[in-house]
Amino acid sequence: MSFQGKVALVTGSTTGIGEACARALAEAGAAVMISGRHAARGEAVVTSLRASGAHAEFTRADLREDGAPDRLVADTVRRLGGLHVLVNNAGILYTANGPDTTDAQWLDTFAVNVNALFYMSRAAVTHMRTHGGGAIVNIASEWGLNGEPNHVAYCASKGAVVQITRCMALDHAREGIRVNAVCPGEIHTQMVDDILAAKGGDLQANLRDLAAGIPMRRLAAPAEVAACVRFLASAEASYVTGATLTVDGGNDATAGPYP
Repeated sequence: MSFQGKVALVTGSTTGIGEACARALAEAGAAVMISGRHAARGEAVVTSLRASGAHAEFTRADLREDGAPDRLVADTVRRLGGLHVLVNNAGILYTANGPDTTDAQWLDTFAVNVNALFYMSRAAVTHMRTHGGGAIVNIASEWGLNGEPNHVAYCASKGAVVQITRCMALDHAREGIRVNAVCPGEIHTQMVDDILAAKGGDLQANLRDLAAGIPMRRLAAPAEVAACVRFLASAEASYVTGATLTVDGGNDATAGPYP
């Protein structure tokens, strides 16, 4: 699975799943644009990738800002010479039910998880359709396929990501542009630690309790999601478009808590 001569842009790639995706693509030979809001973390990822022999650059971007997605795509093309793979990973999560979700939280969730993802995809397609095609992989969530208490904004936004994936896959199939989504379940990232910390109690005990309800009895590492993203972005998935791949240890196969 080689990405030699390819350029990949990964949003939200200064930590967690995004960083793991950038590393997986770089290890396969892609030149990678790291992006995110935190410059110090982004530069640290770039330094690490370059130390391993990869070609990597960083662009600080807050995708909520007007025109930021278009600028990020243009900067990637200018600095790395093209764009063949876009991984839409940037995301935000608020924990609240409907009445407790503020207008600001709802709008911020959709600004990052939906609007920015669409604008990034639109900009990428505009380039890819005149440069031989490409692949877009959207990071959705198993919560975009089912529900989760106290996360109405996040679940709604990730459901929208699934539908954007399907529609854009149909729109651009004949242009050589494939669009797929990965729906992670419980992945051990800082986001999960933050959610569990908000519950109170011992973090490690909370992690064990969370794992106990998963059929595979464990949380995944970000690299396990990245491996699936890399496959969907690769030529080995040449006949796969409009798909949603769940990476959740079996959660979506159950009708309730796993015994």
